[in-house]
Amino acid sequence: MAQLRDGFQSRLGFVLAAAGAAVGLGNIWGFPTQAANHGGGAFLLVYFIVIFLLALPALYTELYLGHQAQSNPVKALKQAWQEKGPKIGASAGYIGLFGAIIMLSFYSIVAGWMLAYSIEPIARFLGFEQLSAFLIGDSTLRNFIFTPIMLLLTASIILKGVKSGIEAWSRRLMPMLLLLLVALIGYIGTLDGAAEGFKAYLVPDFSQITDPDLVIAAMGQAFFSLSLGVGCMMIYGSYLKPNANLPKLTASVALLDTGVAFLAGLLIIPAIFVAQQNGVEVFQDGKLIGEGRLIFAVLPELFASMGEVGLLVGLTFFILMSIASLTSTISSTEIPVAFLVENHSFKRNSATWWVTATILLVSSLIILNFDWLFGLVISLFTQYQLPLMGLFYFITVGWMWKRGNQLHLECKGPHYWFAQYVRFVCPILMTAVFVNVALK
Repeated sequence: MAQLRDGFQSRLGFVLAAAGAAVGLGNIWGFPTQAANHGGGAFLLVYFIVIFLLALPALYTELYLGHQAQSNPVKALKQAWQEKGPKIGASAGYIGLFGAIIMLSFYSIVAGWMLAYSIEPIARFLGFEQLSAFLIGDSTLRNFIFTPIMLLLTASIILKGVKSGIEAWSRRLMPMLLLLLVALIGYIGTLDGAAEGFKAYLVPDFSQITDPDLVIAAMGQAFFSLSLGVGCMMIYGSYLKPNANLPKLTASVALLDTGVAFLAGLLIIPAIFVAQQNGVEVFQDGKLIGEGRLIFAVLPELFASMGEVGLLVGLTFFILMSIASLTSTISSTEIPVAFLVENHSFKRNSATWWVTATILLVSSLIILNFDWLFGLVISLFTQYQLPLMGLFYFITVGWMWKRGNQLHLECKGPHYWFAQYVRFVCPILMTAVFVNVALK
């Protein structure tokens, strides 16, 4: 079976696809405000250290589980727990699968908002004022139009498989994302107020470096920004060739993802200060406004204050956000699709449509019960599932999986010390992230 599986054909294709899975909206709206509110350059320094100490081993662990098993997370974890309790491993795989579907359901709604916001400047330019107001208005109808569009875009790529779909589109979308990001940084950097934003982002406030809140914020952000704990990386790892250089690929993915997060900060923080210069309110209780209000209130106000050039900047920014959304929805959709294909012998076409229909159903429930369900889904997912699954992967590779686990066979050299680090240090760091994120 393993030799019949579709897979990545090149190292670059895998790195772009895996980084695309990791580069989501959290990188572009979460990371910059976390940095600005936790000492700027001091947060960046701690973030880079945490990427190295925790996120890199977590990324390697998840890729390694999938790569060794050459199968989806349910099969991979069942196989890893074969000696100790295959049902426990399979159950964890099902939890990841369920989490991926739930995450996709709310992510597709947000991705739909990005798409609507990217069309709005065109509608405004053409003088369609009612359409413009509808596209940026918060309506159930808008959600029911744009969520299915994002799901269909995702499905159209998944239908083509790993090589012709995921890899081919990642090779197009990721360079486009980077190009748009750099172009926007270049333009925003020329505006009044940008210099103050660069300073707030890049100059370290070392008095905050020992603040436990800063350290925990950096740990949480590093873990979440690499899209760990759902099974995306496990499924992508399984599509690598058996002789792939996993440590090198892990470092490449982490480097590209961290680079995009860093560039997002170079765009968003100066943009916020430019907005402030233009009279837009950007601070609340002494903290920079973040998350939804930043993306859907502060920045559109800034673009509107720029006149006609603001239409082009707004269009470019929300196309960038739409691409970041799409590269993430692709990877999450592949998890349940691969499960249906490998565990239940579905054809890829029917598996893709079944998964898409399921996600649309769950998304519809969230849209219809938006006020209480949306926030609940996000908090359950980010505060509980991701860190707990990350901890489970460390325990699996470090303690439970013996037969076929190369890390267990090493008795000297760098691999041996890395194995000890995964066994003893990573679970403690991961537990610290979970306790602090869950109890905040």
